[in-house]
Amino acid sequence: LAETLVGFDEEDPDTRPVARPPLGAVAASEPPLPPRLAFVRSPVWERAEPETREAFAEFVRTLGGAVVEVELGESFARAVEMHRTIMEVEMAHNLRRDYEKGRDRLSPVLREAIERGRRHAAVDYAAAVAGIPSLNVALEAVFDEFDAILTPAAPGEAPHGLETTGDPIFCTIWTYLGTPAVTLPLLQSAAGMPLGVQLVGRRDGDARLLRTARWLVESVGGARPRRRRKRSGAGEGESPHSGRRKSAC
Repeated sequence: LAETLVGFDEEDPDTRPVARPPLGAVAASEPPLPPRLAFVRSPVWERAEPETREAFAEFVRTLGGAVVEVELGESFARAVEMHRTIMEVEMAHNLRRDYEKGRDRLSPVLREAIERGRRHAAVDYAAAVAGIPSLNVALEAVFDEFDAILTPAAPGEAPHGLETTGDPIFCTIWTYLGTPAVTLPLLQSAAGMPLGVQLVGRRDGDARLLRTARWLVESVGGARPRRRRKRSGAGEGESPHSGRRKSAC
């Protein structure tokens, strides 16, 4: 399905006239070397629920030497804000007719986002768009050494009910940068609900990311850690790595 959807479409001005990537063949192939993962907490780590923090600490320990913690650095601190600026401005532009003709019929969340988008200055939108290439350049240093970034997919388990799909904050930076990402249900909450493990790859590196994701699933297998009730002395501040830390500015 992905191979069918990805590629050049003469009716889509946002696509490029390049050959479709062989996603399936690469994903099914064996990595030439054991993949290395960069564990990234990201600037929104404080939004992770305690159970998620503990689950990732245990998961990273389980993976051992295949994982090294990497800090993204201060240059990524405003990525969420810049993504929101772009999203709201483009929502205000693309949904302007719906807003002008029937704003009262829009949900409060959508209406408020459109109204914020109408207030953003053009210079702020331009700055947010201009920030994408520079942050992708900074990520290149990570992907030159690691096959993928390992990070939570969400703050915690999925919320109950159908009123919301949850908080997308842990996906926002990667959406802003246009990097491929895949979520794997490799962890469990104490309630038995999945806690998503997100893998992020190099821009345009979808096939390699899928191969790394398949490797991770097969490597962990049935031995993946399940969440238990918090034990005495096991605090959420416990380091998920063995003193190894690198940074990408």
